Amino acid sequence: MQDTDLQRYLLRLFERHDVELEADEEWLMTDGDFPAVRASWFEGAAGEPGRLDVDVVLSEDRHIEESFAGIGGGEEGCLDALRAFEDGVFHVLLAACWYVTDDRRMQLHSWDFGIRTWDVFVGPWLSSKEGIEPPAELISQLRAALQNESLNPELHWVRLFYRRADDGTVTAEALLDNAAWPAGDRLLAALKWPAAEAGYSVRGFVALDIRDY
Repeated sequence: MQDTDLQRYLLRLFERHDVELEADEEWLMTDGDFPAVRASWFEGAAGEPGRLDVDVVLSEDRHIEESFAGIGGGEEGCLDALRAFEDGVFHVLLAACWYVTDDRRMQLHSWDFGIRTWDVFVGPWLSSKEGIEPPAELISQLRAALQNESLNPELHWVRLFYRRADDGTVTAEALLDNAAWPAGDRLLAALKWPAAEAGYSVRGFVALDIRDY
């Protein structure tokens, strides 16, 4: 899928949720300003998944980067990755960046850290294996870990990824505002994840923003 096709796809996706964006070269802008969004598709090598990159620019020096694997060649692979984006991340971005919130598509929380209250948007978990869900205490543990961080009063985002290989080897990775977050890695690794005969992976996306009173 060409970048122009991706741009049209994103335009229609946002329009279906009452957000009007306008094209400015490879970017889609909001009233000529930020937030701006673009998507790029990279075809995989023979037999390998392709990769969809989605970038959302919040300001001159802050932007959200998310990537999604797409199974299948060509347009089929790209559409597979776009479905993962829409299912797992899109509605959180829509709420956190464009203030269009659909509580049917995510969990909503309110967290008090000291004197500040945060609106928290938790996207659906994307699992490679049907029936595999993250441990119930993940969100409460995530809250405790974030409470220990010195968060500026602005939008923040967390990407969580857990993989258990067929041989039981575990990969646990957390990113906070695109950067490696060792406390999040430890949090994921310490939880009691479901046992399964075959390997699986689970990823999630969470955004939190200071509440405007």
